Amino acid sequence: MSGCPCSTSASASSPLSLLPAPSSVPAASRRSTVAFPSSRDPRSGWTRRRGVRAIVAASSGSKDEKAEAGEEEGDPAFNPFGFVTDNPSSRSAIQLPASPAQDGNVGQMLYRTEDKGREYGKSVRSGEFRWFVRQTGSPDSRRGTIMFLHGAPTQSFSYRTVMAQMADAGYHCFAPDWIGFGFSEMPQPGYGFDFKEEEFHKAFDELLVTLNITEPFFLVVQGFLVGSYGLTWALKNSNKLLKVAILNSPLTVSSPVPGVFKQLRFPLVGEFTCQNAILAERFIEAGSPYVLKSEKADVYRLPYLSSGAPGFALLEAARKANFQDVLSRISAGFSSNSWDKPILLAWGESDKYLPLSIAEEFKKNNPSVVKLKPIEGAGHMPQEDWPEKVVAALNSFLY
Repeated sequence: MSGCPCSTSASASSPLSLLPAPSSVPAASRRSTVAFPSSRDPRSGWTRRRGVRAIVAASSGSKDEKAEAGEEEGDPAFNPFGFVTDNPSSRSAIQLPASPAQDGNVGQMLYRTEDKGREYGKSVRSGEFRWFVRQTGSPDSRRGTIMFLHGAPTQSFSYRTVMAQMADAGYHCFAPDWIGFGFSEMPQPGYGFDFKEEEFHKAFDELLVTLNITEPFFLVVQGFLVGSYGLTWALKNSNKLLKVAILNSPLTVSSPVPGVFKQLRFPLVGEFTCQNAILAERFIEAGSPYVLKSEKADVYRLPYLSSGAPGFALLEAARKANFQDVLSRISAGFSSNSWDKPILLAWGESDKYLPLSIAEEFKKNNPSVVKLKPIEGAGHMPQEDWPEKVVAALNSFLY
């Protein structure tokens, strides 16, 4: 595979000349957790949260005043902004009353994070749109090409550690931000892109041509909405694929739809919800037993802090999606009567959106080609929680 048109110069040996080398990124990129009194995680000594909710709001007043108000000592005072400040990793994004002029304001947040989260990535012009694409490995990698596709409302940043280690194992890896997500272009709905499933498919087809991916490749998909569109694209293009690996994604008609996507579909409520700058990080943390480290949370919130466009892109995509129809097609399309390519389900066991039973139900529909590998200790995004375990599962399946 030879070069592709990029916004910056690229080397002759690769479509995207990206630095630093994969080996320079630390392998341990998992989240830190809130230090509640609880059981210790044996793998690293982190403390896992056990149904405990962190309250950031600080109450003012003396003990006597609290007693007069009927409050018990140690109870948090009422906080009308608790929906924001009860998220431990989001404190640096919020103006807390105790520090109104310090580093919680949006301008300082943008300055601090504007260069973060672009590991291995470059902007690539494909068709009418500018994609942000991460690349590791070489076109001459002996084991082939892997395409990593993220779900909503996140971005390809979640794959940074997995794709670095897969490159070390001999693969050529790509991970784009879908149009309207992450650092890719944010077109205005109705002006050349309406955020419908078929438009995402068309744009992805054009990107494959731009990246000069002409041979069958390995596909890795995770997540809701645009993640599901990656799977419906696979159903229409099985001849372009060698194997498919699926990380926690809705796969059956019984798969629950998270509340945030339901909220986005309501008039006015959706407009308010989509402009929450910490929407992505809260979604990730709600599906996991851990909270994000602040430097990782910065990257997930950065697009939503920079502009209102990512929120409105998510809003349009959620409102244009027919979740039940998509899930019906995925369930039927990957059944034993329709699909014969090998499939790996690398499933975070602690996913609070999609329990392991979803993967088990999917496997029953095509047991001869579907392999289920539970990822202990990981939640909805195992590539973020336990990248090393995901890499081990992929190496065993793809090789």
